[in-house]
Amino acid sequence: MIPFFYYKYNWDFNMGLFNILQSYFDKSSAITIFVLFILSIYLIITLWIFIYKFFYLKKKIAIEEKSLKKLYMGRTKTVDSKSLLHPYLNRVLIPNRAIFTVAKNSAIKSATSGLTALSIIASTSPFIGLFGTVVAILETFSSLGTQKGTSIAIVAPAISEALVATAGGIAVATFAYSFHLILKRKAYELDVLLENQADLILSQKG
Repeated sequence: MIPFFYYKYNWDFNMGLFNILQSYFDKSSAITIFVLFILSIYLIITLWIFIYKFFYLKKKIAIEEKSLKKLYMGRTKTVDSKSLLHPYLNRVLIPNRAIFTVAKNSAIKSATSGLTALSIIASTSPFIGLFGTVVAILETFSSLGTQKGTSIAIVAPAISEALVATAGGIAVATFAYSFHLILKRKAYELDVLLENQADLILSQKG
């Protein structure tokens, strides 16, 4: 049984976090909120692309590894029926390098779809965050210019809140760039497996 103080701690923590976020959005300008909204959309797209493509590539790599193992052990003369090369080999009587090249290029094209989006997000997120910060700082100094007795105690919190947009942009870019490299490596592994199968089959026909 979970103690009562555990629920109370979680409730207090969630309420404290909610109050902090509410206070931040109340003080933030419309452009800052808009920038953070765009970055949130970027983050959702990044996570969706990575999760979908990672498990897709993992599944395809497992299939191609199994197919390559069968070919290497001499259990079969052609690729597995689930292999990405199989639909192309079924259309020809005698496999050749051109068929394998077309099949491999088509498979890699499908495997790397989404990497461009990750690259764009990784490149543009910091600039979007920086844009939100610059606009927020400009608005802060513009409002402070009309006040008397402005001190660092007033300016510092406003600037720190504006820098949240830049921090968010850098965080999103870090995820997007890291996921891009991981998926690129997986696509390379798939490419190697397809190429190895093509070499084995062509060597048997020689």
